[in-house]
Amino acid sequence: MSASEPAIAPPGGMLGLQRRQMLVDGVYEALMTSLMTGTPAPGDPVSIDAFARELEVSPTPIREALARIEATGLVVREPLRGYRVAPRMTPGEFRQLADARLLLESHNAAAACTRLSDALVQELVGALADMRSAPTGPTYREFRLFLQADARFHEIISRHSGNHFLAEATARLSAHHHRFRLFGNAGVTDATLAIEEHQAILSAIEQGSPAGARKAMKRHIENVLRRAVDDEQLSDHNNDQEHPWRLTDNNFEAREA
Repeated sequence: MSASEPAIAPPGGMLGLQRRQMLVDGVYEALMTSLMTGTPAPGDPVSIDAFARELEVSPTPIREALARIEATGLVVREPLRGYRVAPRMTPGEFRQLADARLLLESHNAAAACTRLSDALVQELVGALADMRSAPTGPTYREFRLFLQADARFHEIISRHSGNHFLAEATARLSAHHHRFRLFGNAGVTDATLAIEEHQAILSAIEQGSPAGARKAMKRHIENVLRRAVDDEQLSDHNNDQEHPWRLTDNNFEAREA
């Protein structure tokens, strides 16, 4: 290029869009941290203006971040009243969530095997590596990266299933956030086991075995539910109280309080 030729610059709005997305992403993480740590508490209204002052941003990125969080079920939007923190799931609802995951994610894992690619394997390997290197607790700020890598592993599989409707339905379950909102007082207590189970899913996918991937995913989700219940049984929250979960032969039943 000669000295007289102008330098090629990126499109004028691109840098601004990137900065805006980074701002919204940062606000999203800040709001998720607050919600996962109980501030504001379940049932409380979410003050957009208060968060805007606290984070020193305009209300617009707060609204955009809340719209994303609404898809996880952690906040609900009430007509003419704004956002409110969703109540924690009941034991029965959490059992139903696990049942939905068993149906959707077992299918997704099997379907991803039929669309096996280097990109799928590389993405899963990267997510699993992030799980191995992430801290695991005991506060949400500490285990946040582990949770994100765990959720990303499942998201990658559902995205590669070939059915975007199933992928969107799986994303809306937001099971990882709901589990730690209920049972996360001690952080990630099952990191080693979870990583082993994810490795088994990855190995089955690498082998192109739909039946193996389905079985490994099913085992993982059932084991996560079992361990979540074990964590709750050991928590001080239910000390000296009759526990609302009952373990049967190979399944969990929830008794509403």
